Amino acid sequence: MIGYVTLGSNDLDKARAYYDDLFGSIGAGRLMEFGENFTLYGTGWGSAGVAVCKPYNGEAATAGNGNMIAIVLDSRDKVDALHGKALELGGTCEGPPGLRSPEGPQAFYGAYFRDPEGNKFCAFRTGPA
Repeated sequence: MIGYVTLGSNDLDKARAYYDDLFGSIGAGRLMEFGENFTLYGTGWGSAGVAVCKPYNGEAATAGNGNMIAIVLDSRDKVDALHGKALELGGTCEGPPGLRSPEGPQAFYGAYFRDPEGNKFCAFRTGPA
């Protein structure tokens, strides 16, 4: 249902460097660029993506309170690795990797972080270990 989400940036070069490394670590990359204003990341055109851009209205970009992007991964090790990579690249921890529900077929294993501009993410895996 979701095609892509968009995050505003005040320093697009810095944001691109961060997301090139972060999303590259899970096999995603730049799918589309519009000069110095917009970059779309993803694993392919049939999957949801994350775009980063300068705000259209010319005002400062700010992180939304209560907004979050969740990235689904196919193993708990990958959740741990993406969280670690996010922090290594200058992000901040909003909740370390761990089980958030009882173990079992619907188990939720997640890790939370913010990018350098304050946008919140969750890397998660649903299902047994």
